[in-house]
Order: sequence, then structure tokens, then C-alpha cells
Amino acid sequence: MTTDAGSLTKTAPTPPGTARKAKQSLGSRLTEGVSGGLVRVFLIVVGLFWLVPTIGLLLSSLRTPRDMAASGWWEVFTKPSQLTFQSYEELLKNGDITSSLLNTVMITVPATVLVVVIGSLAGYAFAWMDFPGRDWWFLAVVGLLVVPVQVALIPIAELFGKVGLFGSVVGVILFHVGFGLPFAVFLLRNFFAEIPRELLEAARLDGAGELRLFLRVVMPLGGPAIASLGIFQFLWVWNDMLVALIFSDSGSQPITVALQTQVRQFGNNIDVLAPGAFISMVIPLAVFFAFQRQFVSGVMAGAVK
Repeated sequence: MTTDAGSLTKTAPTPPGTARKAKQSLGSRLTEGVSGGLVRVFLIVVGLFWLVPTIGLLLSSLRTPRDMAASGWWEVFTKPSQLTFQSYEELLKNGDITSSLLNTVMITVPATVLVVVIGSLAGYAFAWMDFPGRDWWFLAVVGLLVVPVQVALIPIAELFGKVGLFGSVVGVILFHVGFGLPFAVFLLRNFFAEIPRELLEAARLDGAGELRLFLRVVMPLGGPAIASLGIFQFLWVWNDMLVALIFSDSGSQPITVALQTQVRQFGNNIDVLAPGAFISMVIPLAVFFAFQRQFVSGVMAGAVK
């Protein structure tokens, strides 16, 4: 009788949770403890600190130069009467800033559209069309990704000077298109190559040509990758100053060069610099957040085959 009770005691199953907790190490318990609300709180605090310069620039652009010279931007929380749109009114009266903002749009939009269109066509060709030396040509395009912009500045400046494009908006656009295409072809080719072959073959059996196949099948499926490429190119061109500083003149300079010129010529011209810098920053941010979902899915799908 005693033996039976002992055997029953030894074979009695233990709860799964008890065995699992007994095997957990100190590191595992700490990981489970911080993987919930504590991590979220920490990330929120980091995000708020990351936004401090942006908030400071916004509040500075809404203060008068006298208030900015007297105290920091955080004083508006105790004196909200300092907030005014006077600096933005002065900005709209500044011809150099307004024309440079228009030049930025004239440079960024064509440079983005051309890279997306040409990169999409080339990416489809490298992914699904057979032509002599396709793999070698693609390797050459990938090799162009490692070429730094600084290497090509002087040769292309000499070339643009000979053909009459130096100092023009067209010259800046062509430079950005040339250096944006290798990444565009690489990204879109990897994304288009993941499209099921059976889908394309079914469309060909229905009589679709290459152009119709590209427009009706590949383009709708490649929307996330194309959107992410457009965001990349838009941000790069909009925030560029090196290329614009070299290839543009006073009549074709974008907003980045115009703000740099304001700093150099007028010193602490904060009533123009603060609102101009905020407008230059908020436009690409608005474009990014408008296509944020497509941007994330496109990068994740097109970066790895």
C-alpha cells in the first residue's frame, strides 16, 4: 500500500507552467519583464527627445527676432503671446527664398519622376526580359552604387560647361537622375523578380505584350517598391546641397543653397532662416508620412530576394 502511494506520487504530472518557470534563467525573466510597457515608455521618451529640435525650430519660426534674441524658444510655454506669423509674412516677401523654393520643386519633382519611370522599365527588363549580356549589364549597374558623388563632380561640371547646362535647373536634374538610377534599378529589379512567373506567363498567353504586361501586371504589383523608391529619391534631392551648390547659380539655386546664402550674407537673419528651414523640413516629412506604409513594405520586399 505504501509502495503504491509512493509510485503514484512520483508519477504525478507537474503543471507545465511550474516546470517552465523553474528552467527560466535570470536573463529570460528580465527580458520578459521589460518587453512590455517599459520598452514602450522608453521608446516614447526617446521619440519625444528626437522631436525636440523640430519643435524648437517651429516655435522659433513663430517668434519675433527680438524675442529670440532675448530668450530661448521654450519661453513660449509661459508667454504664448509671443507666437506670431510675422516671420512667415516676411519670408513670403523675400524674393530669393520664394524663388529658391520654386526651384526646389522644379528640380525635385522631375528628378523623382524620371528616376521612378526609367528605373521601373529597366528593373522589369533586367528581371523578366532576355537579352545578350543581361547579367553583366546588371552587375555593372550594381557596381555604380559604390561610386561616390564627389568623384564625378569635376568631370560632369566640365561636361555641362561645354554643352551649356552648367548653372541651370536641367543640369541639376540630370545629375540627380544619373546618380539615382543605379539604386532604382537595383531595388526594383529585386522586387519585380519576386513576381510569380506563372502570373506573367498567363498574361502572355492571353495576348499581352511586354508593354501591356508591364503596365497592367507589374506596375500594380510593384506599387510598394515604386512608392519607397519615390520617397527615397524625393528626400535625397530635396535635402541635397552639395550638388546644387556646385551646379546651380543664383537663378536656379534650391532652398538649401538659398538658406546657406542667407546665413553667409546676413549673419543672424533668423526671421528668414527659421521659417525657411521649417518649410524646407516639413514638406519632405509630409511626403514621407503620406507614403509611410508603402515605404516600409517596399523596402522589406525589395531589399532581399
